[in-house]
Amino acid sequence: MRWPPLIPGVFLRRLNRFAVEVRLGRQRVPAHLPNSGRLHELLVPGYPIWMARREGQRRTHYDLQVVGLPDGTLVSADARVPNFLFREAWERGELPPFQAYTTLEAEVPLGEGRVDFRLSGSEGVAYVEVKSVTLVEDGIGLFPDAPTVRGRRHMAALIEARADGIQAFALFVVQRPDARAFRPHDQADPDFGRILRAAAAHGVQILAYRCEVSLEEIRLTDPIPVLL
Repeated sequence: MRWPPLIPGVFLRRLNRFAVEVRLGRQRVPAHLPNSGRLHELLVPGYPIWMARREGQRRTHYDLQVVGLPDGTLVSADARVPNFLFREAWERGELPPFQAYTTLEAEVPLGEGRVDFRLSGSEGVAYVEVKSVTLVEDGIGLFPDAPTVRGRRHMAALIEARADGIQAFALFVVQRPDARAFRPHDQADPDFGRILRAAAAHGVQILAYRCEVSLEEIRLTDPIPVLL
């Protein structure tokens, strides 16, 4: 997935759940933060950031897209991106676990809510829920970084699908290149860790991929081990 032209700035402070203040040249301007996570490891005053300019009737003219860490690692902060990456990689046939599926539908009903994708093909139907991971500690990608009732509900829906004999996947996309493995972040939300392990025990396939991130594009690269 190629970024739109990115504009450099410096992170100053978080204003609310979906808004931040950044320095753009000599100005302090607000920007939309397309991620409801805590992001303590990314939203550090003085960190370099890159934004995309957005037009239309909006409160802010910019979306925060990429954060630069002190070691030079670039991290995508946009929680919407993993769904685009999944669709793009699936369309290119770059995801072996999903190669048998030939049709994709987005935002489909399941249980009491919706999940990201429903695939169908020679192996029948499969539901896929995609999660954005930005937190990495000691080489381990961690999700979530805050309690997630919505995430727990998604896992419960995937368990119901498996109980009905339908294939189900939970795919964790680490939006940075420095993760060697993935595990649920039990300190942030032990209930999510428990239901993710229950999902695996019921046959939900738990997958994790990391990404290469540059100022031109972001793309899924290779799968990484899931540690449950």
